[in-house]
Amino acid sequence: MGFIISAIIFFILFYTVVPYFLSRGLGLKVLKRVNDPSKIAFTFDDGPDPIYTPILLDLLKKNDVKATFFVVGSKAENQTDLIQRMHQEGHLIGIHNYVHHSNWFMSPWKVCKGLEDTAKIIETITGVRPVYYRPPWGMLNLFDFVKKAKYKIILWSIMAEDWRTSGGSEKIKHRLSNIKGGDVILLHDCGDTLGAELDAPRNTINALKDVFKTVKTKGYTCVRVDEL
Repeated sequence: MGFIISAIIFFILFYTVVPYFLSRGLGLKVLKRVNDPSKIAFTFDDGPDPIYTPILLDLLKKNDVKATFFVVGSKAENQTDLIQRMHQEGHLIGIHNYVHHSNWFMSPWKVCKGLEDTAKIIETITGVRPVYYRPPWGMLNLFDFVKKAKYKIILWSIMAEDWRTSGGSEKIKHRLSNIKGGDVILLHDCGDTLGAELDAPRNTINALKDVFKTVKTKGYTCVRVDEL
């Protein structure tokens, strides 16, 4: 019995913790940032959201900012107009899986099926098959890490912790005040996932009104992650 328990613990560690350390800690097999003094990439997770994503798209268009959206497939198939608008306005659409569940608690085949289902949804709407992928919470499992790379995994170098409303837009502006060239910035355009708050994206959008002005003053160009 002791051997079985030890084997289970060993497998869990290798399925979850080791890939987390190698990807988040050492940056292996993932893109977190690049060495480019002039470009930065804003990325948005968990959408599309019928309320906040259109407002965000308006703001991006107004400021001539191109961004990357890692969308949830189950939402994308119900918000086809927003996916189409993202594509038509020049943004990059990536995969956040079909449901917003941690890869640590899903089997490899369920993760793969979610990726494929989401890729098909996006391709059906836009005509372009996505190749960029960000797992929910940035949690890779062992099979994500060792399998042949079909999707390029994108993590981040700056996280604004914008999924909660505490601290308001000022907290977000403070966390984004140290953006440097080459950074990949993680933000959210939907607040209905586990641990988030529904109205949190409002603070993100309000903060970005000032953040976009600041990054332009500093001479940064806001690009999609495939342009880094």
